[in-house]
Amino acid sequence: MTNATASVQEFILLGFPTAPHLHLLLFCLVLTNYLLTLSGNGVIIGITLSDHRLRSPMYFFLRNFSFVEIWFTSVTVPKLLASFLQGPQTISFAGCMIQCYFYFLLGAAEFLLLGVMSFDRYQAICNPLRYPALMTGRFCLQLVCGSWAAAFATILGPLILVTGLPYCGPNIINHFFCDRTPLVGLSCSGTQEVEAVNLVLAAVLILGSLVLTGISYGYIVLAVLRIPSLHGRRKAFSTCASHMVVVTIVYGSHIFMHVRTSHTYPEQVDKVVALMTSVVAPSLNPFIYTLRNEKVKEALWDVARRTRILATTGKAIEEMGERA
Repeated sequence: MTNATASVQEFILLGFPTAPHLHLLLFCLVLTNYLLTLSGNGVIIGITLSDHRLRSPMYFFLRNFSFVEIWFTSVTVPKLLASFLQGPQTISFAGCMIQCYFYFLLGAAEFLLLGVMSFDRYQAICNPLRYPALMTGRFCLQLVCGSWAAAFATILGPLILVTGLPYCGPNIINHFFCDRTPLVGLSCSGTQEVEAVNLVLAAVLILGSLVLTGISYGYIVLAVLRIPSLHGRRKAFSTCASHMVVVTIVYGSHIFMHVRTSHTYPEQVDKVVALMTSVVAPSLNPFIYTLRNEKVKEALWDVARRTRILATTGKAIEEMGERA
């Protein structure tokens, strides 16, 4: 890092260069989306912690996934919002590297948790009798901790390589956050080895977790098709439908980002895809899971009823106090 900081002390994030009259509109849209992400995933965390019906491994993993989504979007959105109001943003060299690390760390944890969640659904549907004995609280905690440890180990090496590159200028990143690809492109030395390491690790991480997810759902489909009743098949598929939708969105967008080439797609397309993965997708997940999950909907209705009762009781007590 010493060589790099001797020449480049900070970077400039261009953000989304658009017509000035669109800045306020985009700011409001992204801010609304961000607030939905925080509130929606926050509700999932709160409801799965407080409701006794949501204490199974499935909701434990969902709670951890929502935690990742909150921080994943929080890594990039503040600078993006500031760019809509103030134009291109400066970020220190250290701040850029930290943002880059946490973006990819949380993204890696997201992939691995999706793989763990698919494994959980496989055990629940394919081994229902052994499921409570297999998916114990301790084992679930080990799976989550293992996902974080694997994400940390996978991302640390490439970031050390990126940080050690010499950056002699220019220092303008044509993105709304410190993405690894445009950042490496600013280095004034050869980057082939770093790019190769990044590509290999990205392939191992994304394809590895995708293979685990695909195998799990392959067995799930075979098991569900053996269920004789139509109602039983629908019930089994409904427990996996939400997760399959999220898997499609997350993996589809990230695979596109890694297989596309700069000659085929302009940098503006990269920004839009990154916006979808880091801003839009995390706000959709709470709605996808709650709208397709009867237990979560029941728990939310119970909270709404209790809140209404408390509000009505409080108002009645207040009126009685005024009369007295």
